[in-house]
This record gives sequence, C-alpha cells and structure tokens, in this order.
Amino acid sequence: MSTNTSSPIEVRAEDLPLSCPRPGTPVWDLHPKVYLELSQTGAAKCPYCGATYQLKAGEKVHAH
Repeated sequence: MSTNTSSPIEVRAEDLPLSCPRPGTPVWDLHPKVYLELSQTGAAKCPYCGATYQLKAGEKVHAH
C-alpha cells in the first residue's frame, strides 16, 4: 500500500476505539483492520497505509 501523506484525520472521543481502515473506506483501499492507540499522545499512524489520526482539540480519552 502507498503511504498516505495527507493531513491528519481528526477523530472524536466517541470514535474510539479507533481502527483503520475506517467505515466507509472504498473496498479497493482496504487492508487488514488494525486498532490504533491514541491515549498516550493523542495521535497515531496506521502501519499499513500510513494514514495519520489526531484526536480533535478539546477531546478527552476516557478510560474503560
């Protein structure tokens, strides 16, 4: 898969747990589902496609 170099995808706390690919991703662009951890830094990068995700400003990660 090619590396995604676009701007980070903003996610909200309600989107957690976060997985890539996201729902609605075109079938041709799918890769194995991987869960990404945002609680430490508020950001994560998919090891398959390179998509970067950023927790939206002001959002808090709640412990489960």
